[in-house]
Amino acid sequence: MNYTLITGATGGLGKAYVFELAKRGESLLLTGRSEEKLAALKEEVLNLYPDLSVLTYACRLDREKERADFYAFFDRICLSCAVLVAGADIQKPFQDYTEEKLLFQQRVNFEANVSLAKFCFEHKAEGFSLLAVSSVSGLYPMPYFALYSATKGALTSFFSAIHYEWRGKAKVTVVIPGAIPTRDDVKDNIKTQGIWGKLAVKSPEFVAKNSLKALKKNKMQYVPGFWNNVMRVGTAIIPLTWKMRFIERRWSKTTKDAFPL
Repeated sequence: MNYTLITGATGGLGKAYVFELAKRGESLLLTGRSEEKLAALKEEVLNLYPDLSVLTYACRLDREKERADFYAFFDRICLSCAVLVAGADIQKPFQDYTEEKLLFQQRVNFEANVSLAKFCFEHKAEGFSLLAVSSVSGLYPMPYFALYSATKGALTSFFSAIHYEWRGKAKVTVVIPGAIPTRDDVKDNIKTQGIWGKLAVKSPEFVAKNSLKALKKNKMQYVPGFWNNVMRVGTAIIPLTWKMRFIERRWSKTTKDAFPL
């Protein structure tokens, strides 16, 4: 039996992918940091789709040993698809980071996704496809969101390159969403962005459904929503220093960190 792997499955966007794929009858392999949340999610899925095969494995993807244990546990599994959602959208002045939180964000946002991509390719079934979740925040440097924007920019670059490396072997798409109203702190942050925050926002369900369509077509990159595409194209002609001054003024007003270690 072939499975679809979803990382960060218990988060807002991760859950949207879980239920979109469950609706399609996909057998699911779900990972997240909390065993209790994974168990509750599995029960919720099976209540709606009782014939579905759902496997769960609690794993801190930022920890190399836990990733290795995960790989060993599922060494013989065959993957038809992987949706790499896991990430940490921490926003704060760089000097306010602890060393532990700095390493955590780098590892979960980039290192873990790159490592998982290799694992997935080595265990792929025929017709395998991979979707990685980046962010419009990675399109250019963002003061007060510096580490997040850097890791997401790296993620976009890496999976865009892999799209070409794996041509004829696998489909690879990186989705570059704007604001997604998941946690309460994210919703509050969207409000601080004013009219642009309202225009750029897309629901988790919208992002999940349409990015999976883009993956089916093997698009290299997919930006959900008309206004996010307008922003991407329109801001490309604006000098970088202008963009960064604007971002500095707007993003210095809020902080968010919903990821206890």
